[in-house]
Amino acid sequence: MVEIKSHEFEGFLQKSVRHYRLFVVYGPDRGLVAERGAQIAKSTGVDLTDGFAVIKLDASDIQSDPGRLLDEVNAFGLFGGEKLIWIRGAANEKQLVDGLAHIASHPPEGSYVLIEAGDLKKGSALRKVAEGERSVACIACYQDDARALNGLIDAELAASNMRITPAARQLLLDSIGGDRIASRNEVQKLILYCLKDELIDEAHVLDIVGDASAVSTDEVVDAVLSGDPDGFLHAVQKVIASKTAVFLVLQGTMKQLQTLETMRLEMEERQQQAPQVMQTLGRGIHFKRKPIMEKALRNWNSSDLARETARLNAAILQSRQNSSLEDNLAIQTLLATTLQSARRNRRA
Repeated sequence: MVEIKSHEFEGFLQKSVRHYRLFVVYGPDRGLVAERGAQIAKSTGVDLTDGFAVIKLDASDIQSDPGRLLDEVNAFGLFGGEKLIWIRGAANEKQLVDGLAHIASHPPEGSYVLIEAGDLKKGSALRKVAEGERSVACIACYQDDARALNGLIDAELAASNMRITPAARQLLLDSIGGDRIASRNEVQKLILYCLKDELIDEAHVLDIVGDASAVSTDEVVDAVLSGDPDGFLHAVQKVIASKTAVFLVLQGTMKQLQTLETMRLEMEERQQQAPQVMQTLGRGIHFKRKPIMEKALRNWNSSDLARETARLNAAILQSRQNSSLEDNLAIQTLLATTLQSARRNRRA
């Protein structure tokens, strides 16, 4: 097993990545998965702008065409040279797991295979195969702790030759952390906003990032999970009117869906009922919110929760890339999830 822990990744990227051709990057922080996947892809030396050298696939492409992965690995590039097969959105699809198992036992010489996956539970099929083969480098991506977030802030500030007050730093820390790319984009947006100032203070953070404590986002998240469109629209308008960053609502909903996905996987793997899982994994949930979470656990399966989480993550990234569309994009995305919840409630 070749497992690269979070604090080891930078060293791995500089010294050891060239010794591997097979990579599985996974974890609940999908932004960090994407960021580290991109870093590994760059380290292969393959021209990422060459559409013939880089083959980008979704896990569903492998699922619908079981021989696709092996065909791509064994195919020669149109103009020669090495290839990168880059697979995103993986979970535990049987065709992908079987393909990786075969490739890992016969590592390719002219191709790299990079698989980006969600939060793979220990013992899950894809993770079991990857960790059982020394030819595969496994990189876990968990949500940043305070140390990692401070490191991220320091790196971005140093690159722009800027400083931040301790109080502003703490306020910024309270507003980021659910997703690496989204966190980085928030810090970069703050720096861009403060380019003409020598020191970033609390007022700057409040102006551009938003005060996470000004209005609780729980009301919006609860409306989404309950399938209450009217309640959702009312709650989200309150958030917007308070000048709270709508990004925080997307982030909060994504975190709740990730929690539900973990709990639902536990239900499915151990054949447990929702109340049993709530007693073990739901202890930190406020008692007023437990009925909503329990109902959502009964109505959603793990695959659908993973898909919704991925959709919310994509919306977060899009909102960071085009801040002028942030509010509309967040409302449309969250309303779609709310309507999904409503349909499931009617079927229950």
